[in-house]
Order: sequence, then structure tokens, then C-alpha cells
Amino acid sequence: MREPLARIDPERARHYRESGLWGSSRVDQTVLAAARIRPDAVALTAGGRSLSHGALAAAVASAAARLTTLGVRRGDAMIVQLPNDLELVVLTLALSRIGAPPVLTPTALRDYELDQLVRIVRPVGIAVAATHARFDHLAMARRLRAAHPSVRRLVVSDADDAADESVVDLIALCEPMDGPSASEPETAQLDDAALCLLSSGTTGPPKVIPRLQQAYDYQLRITPNLAGVDQDSVYLAVMPATHGFVLGCPGVLGTIGAGGRVVLGHSAEPAVAFELIERERVTHCALVPALAQRWAEAATDTGHDLSSLRVVQVGGARPSRPQVERIPRALGAVVQQCYGMSEGLLNYTSLDDSTDIIFDTQGRPASPADEILVVGADGNPVPPGGVGELLTRGPYTVAGYYADDAANAKSFTGDGYYRTGDLVRVHQPSSSLVVEGRCRDVVNRGGEKIPAAELESLAGEHPAVAEVAVIGVPHERYGEIVCLYIVCRDGLPAPDLREVRGFLAERGLARFKLPECLEIVERLPYLGIGKVDKKSLRASVDKTAG
Repeated sequence: MREPLARIDPERARHYRESGLWGSSRVDQTVLAAARIRPDAVALTAGGRSLSHGALAAAVASAAARLTTLGVRRGDAMIVQLPNDLELVVLTLALSRIGAPPVLTPTALRDYELDQLVRIVRPVGIAVAATHARFDHLAMARRLRAAHPSVRRLVVSDADDAADESVVDLIALCEPMDGPSASEPETAQLDDAALCLLSSGTTGPPKVIPRLQQAYDYQLRITPNLAGVDQDSVYLAVMPATHGFVLGCPGVLGTIGAGGRVVLGHSAEPAVAFELIERERVTHCALVPALAQRWAEAATDTGHDLSSLRVVQVGGARPSRPQVERIPRALGAVVQQCYGMSEGLLNYTSLDDSTDIIFDTQGRPASPADEILVVGADGNPVPPGGVGELLTRGPYTVAGYYADDAANAKSFTGDGYYRTGDLVRVHQPSSSLVVEGRCRDVVNRGGEKIPAAELESLAGEHPAVAEVAVIGVPHERYGEIVCLYIVCRDGLPAPDLREVRGFLAERGLARFKLPECLEIVERLPYLGIGKVDKKSLRASVDKTAG
């Protein structure tokens, strides 16, 4: 990437290398290592198509060579907004190999978010499915290309415009070549970005998180063992594989690297997912709490054989105990709580922990080299068992966001700790973390983080809106949903929820961010310092619910 990347302190980096935590392999080398050991074993299945470990390695090499021919070079970047399919994995590894990191982007994001993302990253290309979930992604990509000169190529699956030479056929790009390429492409260095994830954007548009080769490689090497993933495992990805939880915890990349098999699904609906579990003999899956609850409910009267399922990882948000305690009985699998962040730190309950630890805590750090602090508002450590903000640094936690000095100054301490914004306490005596909430103003809808400030800004553009506030209100299935509080302009009729949702959707806001309840009020409560008293709003919701 063109901008300087934030680096871990040189002394800590030297320690990670000398202690063997950081190795000498790139991410693509670790993920594709099984191609040398068991090349004919199936690595990846999606939509009735499969690739063996050997064929996957060949496809990645071919795609890397073709990308180089198209002018993609080390230091470039490409936005990759693809659904779960073979080409998502091939393209991600090929770009990572040549040092042109893929910026992995959820398919739910629209023009509003992507325009800001392109301004930050200045990618040379955008990879999309032509259409997905009844949305024209190719048309959106063309709008972005017209607005941003850096975008030279559109890499598209199912494109039907052969006359546009800037549109590259993704399927053909990822086809294995019959023979070796004419020349070997330049490869990434170990301190390059392997790929980029997106933050939840708690104060606006998503921030870009460069995961460096050595650090992310370490994560992919240690997480399979924590989840009991090996060459006999079958991992089902039904949530988007562009999400860090599904991608590498151990997820898609970690499972392939361990020699196992990944099944990419397009629907998390229990009826569809259960059929895949039965047919593919799935052993592992990762779910957000709301999905875990739905699966447990649906499993009580399913006709599908789920006996192969061994581990269900639950993460993305803190689940309630009822959301997870039914899983062992209903699905026949061990629950593993996974609490982490796209910026790095991962915590897991152990597969052999007691039920109380598994159901009520969010686990312990994945690496003995992870450093955590729990601090109060004054920045000092809280007493044992006290609640405070979690700070962390370690061998796979980033040192900063890409090209965002303001965010880095706010989110990282001078000695390299990342301020997670999560309120936690350390459970005694297990030393597991328990997540108690957020320091920052964000709604966590079933694992999707929705920044209040962004939504308030857009809703405030409605001609009838004088003042607006966003809070999360409790919801049995999703944990929280978005509630919009509006003070209307004098003399104008109050909009209803449908009108407000339509207004926001027209501005390109992702669908999962749209409000699900609306309250029209005469005035908003304010604190003495001029900020809306959201604690008071939440208390009024609790009082009404009670």
C-alpha cells in the first residue's frame, strides 16, 4: 500500500522473531502448505464446485501471474467485495502473494461507505460479483471507478460486457493455467500487509486495518489448535468470509492451512445450513449469537443428521447464557466463545472448560505473548475483578490504522497498546475475560457494529428532522437493534419508520444499519456538557419495557 504502514515497536518485533513467534513464511505459503503434503485432498467446496489443496495452490499461482500481467504490483491495493465462493479465496491469496493487499469488504456495504473507502485506500481495482442479493454491484463499481481515477480495473464474476476492456473476468482470472507462467510475479515482503480488514466504524466510515504478513501468519498458525481444527476437520462458513471472525480465527484460511476442508455457504438459514452440515459432514462452524440461537431452536425438530458437528464458535458480540447453553443439547456440539477484534487480540474459551466458563465468559488470550490491561477512566489499572476498558498489544495485534493519524492518536497509546473501546472484567479464578459493554457509542446488532454518529448525521439530513439521536435497545434475538429518536421541525409532519428507512437507503447506507424502531419526541435530554444524554434515553426504554 502506498502510505506508510504502522509498525510494531522494533524491539518487540525483534523479540517476536527471535522467540519464534514470527516465522519466515508469507500468509499464502502457510495457507497453501498442505498442497505439498496432501495435494489431492479437497480444500475448498462452494456451490457444487471444489478445489483440492493442489488445485487451489495452482489457481492462486495462476491468478497472481495474471494480476501481474494486468499491471497489479506490490504496493497496490484492491477492494474485494465478493460473496462466499471459490474465487474469493483464490483472489485473496493471490493478491496477498504479490503484495497488493485485498481490502476485504462486506457485500452489505454500498456507495456511501465504499466511496469513502476508495478515497482512503486509492485502490487500483475493485472486485465484485455482477449482482448479489438482488443488488447491482457492477453498476456501483462503475460509479466508483468514474469518480476515482485510481481505479483502473473492475474484476467481476458473471460480467456480460465483453466490450469494456477494463472489466476482467474473475472466473477466468482464477482458472489454473495448463503450464507455468512466463515469469514469476514479484512477491510480498514479510513486513508488507497481507490483507486488510475493516473496522466496525464506530465513529464514522470503516477504518482500514492492515494485517501484516508475519503477524497474521502467526494468528493462522496458532488458532487451529485452539479450536481443535486439523486435517480431518470440515469448516462451514455461512457468514461472510470477508469478516475477520470467519476468515482467520481459524476460519477459512486457518482450516485450509491446517490441511482441512472448507465449505462456503451462501445462506445461514438453518434449513439450508443443516443440509450442508449433513451432506459435507461439517465439524466446525462460527456463528454470531443470534444465529446460534436460531440454529439451536431449529435443530429441535430438524430431520437432518447433525451428528458430525463438533464445535460451534460463537462470537461477534457477547451472547446471553440462554443463547449458548442450548447448543450442546440441540446441536450436539461443544460451544467455544470467541471474543476478539479485527485489529488483533483473540480470546477463546477452551474446548474442555467447565460449562460455566464456556457459557458466561468470553475466553482467554490466544497467545501467551498477548498483553492486556484493564484500565479505568483515569488510565490506571482497575482492582482485580473490576470493570474497565481493555487495552492490548501482542504479536498479531496491529500498531495502527491505514492513513488515519487522528484515529491512531485516539486508539493507540504511546507504548503501543490498542484501546479496544470494550469494557471488560477479568473473571476470577479462570482469568477469562467477561465483556460488559462498550466505551464508544455504537449499536451491536447481532455482531454488526453500527456507529451512532454516522447514522445520526445521515438521518439529520431529512428535511423534517431537527434533532436526532441513535441508541441500541434490547432485542431478544439480536442483543440490540437501532432505535432512532427524532425531534421534528416545527410545522412539518413527522416521518414514519418506513419513510426514514427509505430515506437512508436512498443515500446508500447499508441495510443492516437501518433503524428498526422510531420514537418521535418533543425534545432530547442533554448533559451539561452539551451532549445528548443517551443514558437517560436507554433508561426510559428500560422503564417502558419494565
